[in-house]
Amino acid sequence: MTTTTGTTMGRAPEVEAPRPPVSRAWLAGAGVVAGGCAVALSEATAWTLRADTGPVGAVAAVVRDATPGALAELLIGLVGSADKPLLLGGTVVLLLAVCGYAASWVRRAPLVPDLVFLALAGIGFAALMSRPTPTTGAALALVVGVMTWVVTLRLLTGPVLDDRPGTDSEGRRTFLKRAGIVVGLAVVLTVAGRAAGGVRRGVEQSRRLLRLPVTPGEVPRAADLRVDGIAPWRTPDEEFYLIHTALASPAIRPEDWTLRIHGMVDREVRIGYQDLVDRRLREAWVTLCCVSNPVGGDLVGNAFWSGVPVRELLAEAGVRDGADAVLQTSQDGWTCSTPLEALTDDRDALLAVAMNGRPLPVDHGFPVRMVVPGLYGYVSATKWLVDLEVTRFEDVSAFWTERGWGERGPVKTMSRVDVPEDGATVPAGEVVLGGVAWAQHTGIERVEVQVDGGPWQDADLGAAPTTDTWVQWRLRVEVEAGDHEVVVRATDRSGYTQTAARADVVPDGATGWDGHTFSAR
Repeated sequence: MTTTTGTTMGRAPEVEAPRPPVSRAWLAGAGVVAGGCAVALSEATAWTLRADTGPVGAVAAVVRDATPGALAELLIGLVGSADKPLLLGGTVVLLLAVCGYAASWVRRAPLVPDLVFLALAGIGFAALMSRPTPTTGAALALVVGVMTWVVTLRLLTGPVLDDRPGTDSEGRRTFLKRAGIVVGLAVVLTVAGRAAGGVRRGVEQSRRLLRLPVTPGEVPRAADLRVDGIAPWRTPDEEFYLIHTALASPAIRPEDWTLRIHGMVDREVRIGYQDLVDRRLREAWVTLCCVSNPVGGDLVGNAFWSGVPVRELLAEAGVRDGADAVLQTSQDGWTCSTPLEALTDDRDALLAVAMNGRPLPVDHGFPVRMVVPGLYGYVSATKWLVDLEVTRFEDVSAFWTERGWGERGPVKTMSRVDVPEDGATVPAGEVVLGGVAWAQHTGIERVEVQVDGGPWQDADLGAAPTTDTWVQWRLRVEVEAGDHEVVVRATDRSGYTQTAARADVVPDGATGWDGHTFSAR
């Protein structure tokens, strides 16, 4: 008689089913987390080593520089001051998307994710090298990012790639634990790197401790017409418009700042910050305006500036015959070409060190910027100025002129309605209309106002200490109940009256009359 043990006669032993292949979504998630950690630690390293920019900022700057002028102007018009955060954020989102997609191939082609990330690193390195001041710190930040990616990706994908039977749920739990740990470490190290860098805070502290021989300037008694709703004659620092291409404002300590003057000069001049402020400082009210300011826009402001006349430094260098331009360069590499005569004539073109009686705010160009009355900022108002090259327009190109904007950029005569606000409702009867007008280095002669298509009426003008500042205007009118329209135009001291023809800001500033509609009840 035959017996059997351990098995049932005629039945094969049971074999545990293999684990199904892991979903590509888990691998993609690992790629996104690894890419995010790589970016975070790379930027933290850049902050710690006081690099001017990290890899992400450098790539975003290349995208910014490659954007055609018309498209850049359209985007700025759509998103305003959010353009730089959106550009940086969009760069990061795109990078993480690429990292996630590349990591989803790690099972089928294990080397693909690393090759893709190395290609991204190559793009970052090329972008860093294209910056005006590439540093070792920025390159090391990139290396840290690559190493973080390689280690983190393997740490996260290991558990979910384990094909052993019964490891499915355990592998995913391990993945989630490890992802939480590495994200936490990345956050801690990022915060630590930010704190360790402290460059901006150090510069801000240096700025606060500076004691410059400057005054805040006294607003002329008759300049402010004291009409509620009109822009104040002096624009406070925190309300002064901010337009620049820097993704992050350069942080320059005064003791590290140097200006070089060279090119078509008899002798090269180099000057440090203390040498500059030890000179005789000139102080002047000057209104600045951005070429991107549309009709009725607010990209214009008036402040009291303190600095050294540029003509004095150019005279020391000795400008050679034939020169007609000065190429200005910012610490972040931005350039503009300025007509030489605007820097050497009798206007208050200044290497400014103070604004409204205090050292320049960092975002407004600390420690030194250029202020030139009568020219739009894109051809004159360089922040964080470090280089002046005396040259000829035919021999150089600059950031915005390369993108189709005008070469010389004189400010156009302009006026604006501030009150009543567009669409406002006011009591019927006497209404005070008001606003501002400007024609820097030419001066405003007259402002005229038209109500409901009627005759033009001369408005009262506030005082202006020089032709380089704006003026406030005011007109009292009687209006009946109903809807009304007010239109304004200005005439400058050359005799030119604003044209009614509307023109876009490209290529050399907007034209047209500003107007508001309002209702009286």
